[in-house]
Amino acid sequence: MTPVLTARGLMLIKLRAGTAWHNQLMNSHFTRRSFLKKSVVSAGALGIAPTFAFAAENARGKFDPFEIVPLGKSGLKMSRVIMGTGVRGGNRQSQHTRMGKENCEQLMRDAFERGVRAFDLADLYGTHPFVIPALQKIPRKDFSIISKIWFRSGGIPEKERPDADVVVERFLKELKTDYIDLVLIHCMTTANWTTEMERQMEIMAKLKQKGVIRAHGVSCHSIEALEAAAASPWVDSVHARINAFGTKMDGPTEKVVPVLKKICDAGKGIVGMKLIGEGEFRNSDEKRDESVKFVLGLGCVNVLNVGFEKLAEIDDLASRVRRVNRA
Repeated sequence: MTPVLTARGLMLIKLRAGTAWHNQLMNSHFTRRSFLKKSVVSAGALGIAPTFAFAAENARGKFDPFEIVPLGKSGLKMSRVIMGTGVRGGNRQSQHTRMGKENCEQLMRDAFERGVRAFDLADLYGTHPFVIPALQKIPRKDFSIISKIWFRSGGIPEKERPDADVVVERFLKELKTDYIDLVLIHCMTTANWTTEMERQMEIMAKLKQKGVIRAHGVSCHSIEALEAAAASPWVDSVHARINAFGTKMDGPTEKVVPVLKKICDAGKGIVGMKLIGEGEFRNSDEKRDESVKFVLGLGCVNVLNVGFEKLAEIDDLASRVRRVNRA
């Protein structure tokens, strides 16, 4: 039979136990883990184990894949895991458009039901028409949309590259929304991209002032571009390629990580891409585990962006995130 404690009785137990537990905590050999373990055992003896055990488990600091986290100091908040839609993307096609409208929209709905609260799109991928129909019953404020403007030659059907205000106006119509949470300049590779894109950056800053976009940033595809992003006060957030093995990244891991730390220290958000090595780790449990643990352990990557093609892939990544202890 579970003991029944009065409020006064429980208070006395806490007071008597408090001194002993405090002395143990002061002992260098008494670890946080053993403290939590003893707390759970003591709570069980008092018949209040379920509530206390739950609190103790949370106190261990496991990562939550669907926790809402700030994207640096951009003012945006997103789920820790978000859904990318650009697998093998180009010319307004990707694996997501190729799976068909119905299947893509269902996957987005399933992702939202799991806890995904941001969707990474781009003009290059052709996925703008899918997200709002998929989530039409969900209040717009309850999920974030990221998109990217393509200014490079090739990549999209048109030869013309209109200014950002013209492009964003089209995006809004395609997305059937009044605003876009985060708009990026897509795939920058040069050290002087901030000079090359100065006009577009000014236009995007004005769009942000008007509330048409909530934040702006860049998707980087070279170490030089990452360095420039770290130094630019215009950048609110950076999409950066990062995993434990240097696969499909902008350089060796030991060179990329210090730049990401610099970006983070400057208050900019970081969305991590290529966590699964652009699918190369798909058949390796060990590599996926190692990569998830490594990226979360860096402490500077806010959001994990993965191009899920199946609901099972969302569940798989979520389970791996949940196994990682916070620092």
